[in-house]
Amino acid sequence: MPLMSNSERDKLESTLRRRFFYTPSFEIYGGVSGLFDLGPPGCQLQNNLIRLWREHFIMEENMLQVDGPMLTPYDVLKTSGHVDKFTDWMCRNPKTGEYYRADHLIEQTLKKRLLDKDVNPQDMKNMEKILTTIDGFSGPELNLVMQEYNINDPVTNDVLDALTSFNLMFETKIGASGQLKAFLRPETAQGQFLNFNKLLEINQGKIPFASASIGKSFRNEISPRSGLLRVREFLMAEIEHFVDPLNKSHAKFNEVLNEEIPLLSRRLQESGEVQLPVKMTIGEAVNSGMVENETLGYFMARVHQFLLNIGINKDKFRFRQHLKNEMAHYATDCWDGEILTSYGWIECVGCADRAAFDLTVHSKKTGRSLTVKQKLDTPKERTEWVVEVNKKFFGSKFKQKAKLIESVLSKFSQDELIRRHEELEKNGEFTCQVNGEIVKLDSSLVTIKMKTTLQHIREYIPNVIEPSFGLGRIIYCIFDHCFQVRVDSESRGFFSFPLQIAPIKVFVTTISNNDSFPAILKKISQALRKREIYFKIDDSNTSIGKKYARNDELGTPFGITIDFETIKDQTVTLRERNSMRQVRGTITDVISTIDKMLHNPDESDWDKSTFGLSPVKI
Repeated sequence: MPLMSNSERDKLESTLRRRFFYTPSFEIYGGVSGLFDLGPPGCQLQNNLIRLWREHFIMEENMLQVDGPMLTPYDVLKTSGHVDKFTDWMCRNPKTGEYYRADHLIEQTLKKRLLDKDVNPQDMKNMEKILTTIDGFSGPELNLVMQEYNINDPVTNDVLDALTSFNLMFETKIGASGQLKAFLRPETAQGQFLNFNKLLEINQGKIPFASASIGKSFRNEISPRSGLLRVREFLMAEIEHFVDPLNKSHAKFNEVLNEEIPLLSRRLQESGEVQLPVKMTIGEAVNSGMVENETLGYFMARVHQFLLNIGINKDKFRFRQHLKNEMAHYATDCWDGEILTSYGWIECVGCADRAAFDLTVHSKKTGRSLTVKQKLDTPKERTEWVVEVNKKFFGSKFKQKAKLIESVLSKFSQDELIRRHEELEKNGEFTCQVNGEIVKLDSSLVTIKMKTTLQHIREYIPNVIEPSFGLGRIIYCIFDHCFQVRVDSESRGFFSFPLQIAPIKVFVTTISNNDSFPAILKKISQALRKREIYFKIDDSNTSIGKKYARNDELGTPFGITIDFETIKDQTVTLRERNSMRQVRGTITDVISTIDKMLHNPDESDWDKSTFGLSPVKI
C-alpha cells in the first residue's frame, strides 16, 4: 500500500487550494488555525457526499431524520458526560506559551526515534507497543511516557510543564442575561436521544428503528493540524439505531453476511504481533464473537460498502476494535473505521454499541420515561422490590409535598430499594433527598417489600447501536485516494473521483472562438440542464490542452468539445478524464451516453457505454 511522498502531498494540497476546493478561513486577516472555507467544487462534492449518504443509509434503511440546534444547554451535556469527560491532555511550553496535545506529541516523537538505526531492539519493541495502545492511555500514563522518554518541545527542546486536562467544547451563554450556560454541540446525537419518545411514536411504538442527523459539530482542538483532518468545526452524520437489548439480531443481516472486511481486533493489537488486519466476512466475525452482535456487524458492513462506493481505496481501509482501556465505560463493543492517508491511519467512522447509557441518564435526570412498552403475548410473573406509602398518614404529614416525594420514591432502582429496606429494618427510618431537602421516612409512612405481580407489559430502555461519521475527514480521504499524476507528465495531476461524487460532471468547451459556437453552447447547456447533469462551460481563450488539464484538476469526468466539424454535422467529441480517450458522436448521442453513465450504475463502463460512437485518434 504505497503512500504519497511529502512532495506528492504538497502537490495534492496545492491543487486543492489553487482550484478552491478549500482555503483557510479569514485568510486575508491572517487566518485561524483549524477553520476552513469550502469553495464551489468543495461545496458541490460535499453536497454529493451528503446526498449519497442519505440514499445509502436514511432512504435504504427507512431512518427518521432529525435536525437539531448547534447550541446545547449545559445540563444536557453535563448529563451526557461531555462536561466531565470530553477532554484531551495537553502540555505547555512555559517559555513560548505554545500548547501541544500530549498523545500527538508522543506519537510524533516516538515515530521519529524509531527511524534511528541505533535504537536497541527492546526500546523499539516498547515504543511500538506504546504507539499501538496510546489511544487508551490516561493522563498519568501519558505523563509517565513523557518523562521516561524525555519528550520536550519538538521545536525548541524546552522542558514542558506537567500535563493538564482540557475540555474541548466551546462554551457560550444563551440569552441577554447570560445566566443560561451552554456549549456548541460536540456531536449531533443528543438531539436524537432527547426526542426518542416522539420518534418512537412516529414509528408506531415499534422497535427496532433508527434515527439520523447530519450537521455541524465543534471541537476546540488544542493544536489543529493535517488540513481538513483535524479542525475545530466539522460536518458529522450520525445514526442511532434503537434495539431491544434482548434481541440484537438484524432482519437484513443475511444481505451483508458475505461482505469481506479487514478487521484489526483487540486481541491482535494486544498480542504485540505485526499490526495487519485479518480479512474475514462479517458473518464469520459475528459468529466467532469478534463483533458482538448482528446489528453492529450489519452497520459495519454497510459502512464498508459506502466508503468503497465513494472512492476510498479498499486496500487502505480497516476496522480497528477499541482496546478495553480505550472504550467508553458504557460501551459493550466499538470499532473505528480507519482510512490510511499520507498522514497515516485516520479515524473517520465509529461504530459502537452504546448499550442503554444515553436514554438512561437523560431519563434519570429529567424524570421523563424514555422506554418502550411491549405487550406480552403471555403474561409473566415478576418479583421485585416495591415501595408502598401509607396514604392515611403520608398525605397529612407532607401535605402539598406528598406527590413530589412519592414521585422520588417511585424512581428508586432495585439496589436503592434494597438499601432503604435494610435501613428501615435496622433503624426504623431512612432518608431521601427531594429538591435538595432531606426528608425522613419511617415504617409508619412507607413499607418496602418484595412483591410478585403478573406482568402484561414489558417495559424496557432500548440499547443503541451508533455509526458516527466525520464527513469532513472522509472528504479529505477521498482527495488523498483519488489524486493521481499523469504517467507521462509529473506536473499534471488529476482527481479520479467516482462519477457520483465528482463535483462537476461535464465541462463544455470550444476549440476556439467562432461566431457559430455560442448558439451550439446554448443548445448543449439546455440539453444538460434538462437531464439534470451538473456542468461548467469553459470558454476561455487558453489552449484546449490547458482547458483539459484545468478540468482534470477539478476531477471533472467528461469533457464535450465543440469544433469546426460541429458546425457542419452537429457532432462533438466526448473525452474521458482518467484515460484521456475520446469518441465522437452527435450532440444527442453524446449527452445520452453521459446521462446513461451517470444515472445507471450498470452502464458506467466507458467501452460499453460509448459503443456506437466513433473513436478519435489523438
